[in-house]
Formats: sequence, structure tokens, C-alpha cells
Amino acid sequence: MMRALYTAATGMQAQQRNIDTTANNLANVNTTGFKKSKVQFQDLLYYNERNAGVPSSVSTQVPVGIHVGHGVKYVSIDKIHTPGNMENTGNDMDMSIDGMGFFQILQPNGIIAYSRDGHFNVDGMGRMVTNDGMLMDPEINIPADTRKVQIGIDGTVSVFLRDDNLPEALGSIQLARFQNPSGLTPIGKNLFLSTPASGNAIVDAPGSSNMGSLSQGFLERSNVSLVEEMVNMITAQRAYEVNSKAIQSADEMLQNTNNLVR
Repeated sequence: MMRALYTAATGMQAQQRNIDTTANNLANVNTTGFKKSKVQFQDLLYYNERNAGVPSSVSTQVPVGIHVGHGVKYVSIDKIHTPGNMENTGNDMDMSIDGMGFFQILQPNGIIAYSRDGHFNVDGMGRMVTNDGMLMDPEINIPADTRKVQIGIDGTVSVFLRDDNLPEALGSIQLARFQNPSGLTPIGKNLFLSTPASGNAIVDAPGSSNMGSLSQGFLERSNVSLVEEMVNMITAQRAYEVNSKAIQSADEMLQNTNNLVR
């Protein structure tokens, strides 16, 4: 009975983390480029009271053992890097990645971060920046007299100046991809950092070497499914309730045992 108390408690802790993750997914349902998370669980050590295959007589053996579990733990929270739906914004500075790849963002500390959020603006110096003012890497500078920006599927950035009828090429956007995108560390602000688990960034032009191509005037929405997350939340809530009932049942059994002594 004491084992049941602690085993059920691990179940409640695991489902609490499940609810926390689901709540974060739901909170970011409208976040551009957001990737949903999923909790992975693992059972704990077992008390092996009897192993399968031990002799039960001279000529027979036990076909099934007795293994008592000690609960569950959460071992990882995976980022699911499936593509989200594309939204047509009509904004020249908006871009979406059709396929694999991340935009490279230069943080103020000089470290490159990676993002699927393709909503960019131009700062007072004409540089292409994120909503937080961080620069795209490599840096793209838009002239002050630009009347239209054109971004090709291969990342080539061209502009139509005020009096010109032909575009002028400014540079090219480079994307990065990883062997294991789930190994990236999310740091907020729609940014990820590389880790030894993700592998080094493979940088190339959009549309080449298995890299996704760019679509100007579109944004990638969150890949969170409201229906799926609501079902997950209900399942986690019911599992939490059942584990709390197990604790209550074990407590009542202990109480009955104590009453026998009186």
C-alpha cells in the first residue's frame, strides 16, 4: 500500500507536466512558426519478486514472472517540427520556408540563433530585422528609396528603386538545417539554439541540398491542432484524477489496517 502511494504520486507528477506542455501548445496556437511539444514517458524500475523461467518443480518452470512497477517519469519533451499552415499576408517582408530549414538570426551577444518565424521588418538603418530588432544573418540592407522588395524562391533579394523599372540585386538569404531538429534548444522569441544533439548547422541557399524554398508574402502558422490538444488535455486530466483516486484508495486501506489494531 505504501508503494501504491508513491507510484500513484509519480503518475500525478507526470500528468501535471503533460498538462503544462499542452497548455503551452494552446497558448501558442497563433504564434508564427511555433512548433508544438509532446511529452515522452518511461516506466520506472521494477521489483522482481519472481523471474519468468525459474523452476517450479523438477520438470517444470514458471512461464510468467512477478514484476511490480514503481511508477512513471517524463524523460523528454520533443519539439515536433512538422510544417504549419501557410497564411497569405501580402507583405513583401514576410517569408515562409516550404520544407526544411531555419532563418539565421544574429543575437546581440553575437551568437547565431535559428527561427521559422519569417516576419521581418526594416529598421532605421535599412537592415532586415526581426520583431525584436535582431539582424538576419547574412545581413540584408534595403536602400531608403526602395519602392518594392522582391525575394525569390532561392533567397535572392532584389529591390525596385524609385525611378527604376528593373530590379537591383542586393544579396541572398541563407538558410540552415540540422540532422536532428528535435535536438535544438528553444530559448523563446521564436528562436532555437544548436546543441551537440542537433548537430552543426548546414548552411545553404534555399531550394538546394534538401533545403526548403522561400515563399514571399506568406507566413508559416503554428502547427498546433486545437482538437488534438484538447483531447490530450482531457486524457491527461482523467489520468491525473485516476492516480489521485489510487492514492485515496491506498490511504483508505492503510486506515483500515490501522483500525484493526484498535
